[in-house]
Amino acid sequence: MSSLIELCMIYLSIMQMNVDKLKKMAGAVRTGGKGSMRRKKKAVHKTTTTDDKRLQSTLKRVGVNTIPGIEEVNIFKDDVVIQFVNPKVQASIGANTWVVSGTPQTKKLQDLLPSIINQLGPDNLDNLRRLAEQFQKQAPGASSAEAGASAGAAQDDDDDVPELVPGETFEEAAEEKKESS
Repeated sequence: MSSLIELCMIYLSIMQMNVDKLKKMAGAVRTGGKGSMRRKKKAVHKTTTTDDKRLQSTLKRVGVNTIPGIEEVNIFKDDVVIQFVNPKVQASIGANTWVVSGTPQTKKLQDLLPSIINQLGPDNLDNLRRLAEQFQKQAPGASSAEAGASAGAAQDDDDDVPELVPGETFEEAAEEKKESS
């Protein structure tokens, strides 16, 4: 019987050790005191590399080839240009598939206008017409303001510039002005 009691005592001490261990572990997980909620396990966010890997494997099946040496890609849509600088370009002509990878920049057609004219095709003639109309609408207002400013400046400078009569030259008018003064 004493062996049974000893066995029970050993069992209870083992159980007590397990309870103590569990309390220590639970204490590490709790954020507050007794009765508070346990902390949530932080979710590990899925990265986009798996999507990229899937896309690359699909493109490999299609049979795309990398085209080296492309410095810039411009995609035109209405008055907006999506511009890729130093992109990775892949193409599969048989599958009529073009892949442009890189960081896009969205710009207005007007911002890129001087350097981009040679890249515009016949499908962008409407955009060019619209831009030309916008510049013409802006130009008359600007030219009338410039004309008013130049007229005011011309009145200030009238003393220096001789008035010409038809048939006279600047030299003759300047000589006459010197003689009269």
